[in-house]
Amino acid sequence: MMIGVVGVVGAGQMGHGIAQVAAMAGYRVCLYDIAQEVLEKAYATIRGNLEKGVSLGKVRAEVKEQALSLIRLTTDLGEVAAQSDLIIEAVPEDMKLKLEIFQMLDQRAKREAILASNTSSLSITELGGATKRPDKVVGMHFFNPVHLMRLVEVVKGLETSQETLDLVQEMARKMGKETVVINDFPGFATSRISAMLGNEAFYMLMEGVGKPEDIDKALKLGLNLPMGPLELGDLVGLDTRLKVLEHLHATLGEKYRPCPLLVKYVKAGRLGRKTGKGVYDYTARSQS
Repeated sequence: MMIGVVGVVGAGQMGHGIAQVAAMAGYRVCLYDIAQEVLEKAYATIRGNLEKGVSLGKVRAEVKEQALSLIRLTTDLGEVAAQSDLIIEAVPEDMKLKLEIFQMLDQRAKREAILASNTSSLSITELGGATKRPDKVVGMHFFNPVHLMRLVEVVKGLETSQETLDLVQEMARKMGKETVVINDFPGFATSRISAMLGNEAFYMLMEGVGKPEDIDKALKLGLNLPMGPLELGDLVGLDTRLKVLEHLHATLGEKYRPCPLLVKYVKAGRLGRKTGKGVYDYTARSQS
């Protein structure tokens, strides 16, 4: 099977990043979201990322123009299903929502089309079980920011075929990524560790161990992390981090119980960069 058209369902932070790297690899991309304004914002972000890459000498001007020309925006999920050879779902970490999307895509997509999820913790086996093609359902867990992070965690559900694994790994490599294959288990490999580290950093913050910037600096310099866990939580979205922890707590036990301070931040609407305030205040930074 040849992959020519890649559908991306969800044009948020992860979705538009996946669309960008797929288009840069020469794939035609059909980017879907329910709101036209979200699609237009996503396209503007992609354009900005590519223009910055050109200015830094990391992206050729012709690659930028070709990539932008390969991306089609749509609010019609049926159009994505009908046209795509591989569809990557990148909606919020809500299993009910993901199941609804997978069932709809399964009904309307080409028989040979692969259905992938960018979920960071939820069951690929369960998503596959909601379709009539579980052998063609797979996890493709990209990392934020997608155009800079090199890893794609390929997750094998119980029924995922070797052919499907081979195809998505080949596609990821064409997008300039490295891959690991992980068996379906809550949190996979990366989210289990990342969520625990981020949660522990919140406990440290709650207990007054240090200021947020000092906790992040200590862990960046002391453990050689590219970004502190509190910074990373703000980037990913504290609501997303909380949902992952709640799932891991329910499936893997007490060691993943979400920190009460993280819960409080989410209830207060302090979700991170996307709302302007999380652990850090980005509105104050932008005004300075």
